[in-house]
Amino acid sequence: MYRDTIFQYVKKQYGTIPEYLWNDLPDSAILRNDNGKWYAVFMNLEGFKIGLDTKDRVDIMVVKCKPDMISVMTHMKGFLPGYHMDKSNWITILLDGTVQEAKILDFLDMSYDLTDGRIEESIE
Repeated sequence: MYRDTIFQYVKKQYGTIPEYLWNDLPDSAILRNDNGKWYAVFMNLEGFKIGLDTKDRVDIMVVKCKPDMISVMTHMKGFLPGYHMDKSNWITILLDGTVQEAKILDFLDMSYDLTDGRIEESIE
């Protein structure tokens, strides 16, 4: 699943459009929900920066996730700890075809709901 497809989905589903906040990172974008909180970050970076064994650039999406799911998901192909975010609440998903489109959208929807206050988080 590619960014453009995701951006079309969130525009239709939530009325969200990507914001490009960093001049020095023109490929990086965020998505915000109605209360202004970020629910997704998109980046294109060298794979070794996220623990992959490659210098090739990869597209990633970082989303908020239920903390109890993160340790399980990061053992699955295509899922990594949250890049540049709190690793106990955020997860990185590769956008290289490794993860099925339906699963990507499920995590995107969960992130939207978590940052919008629709899902209660378990914080201890």
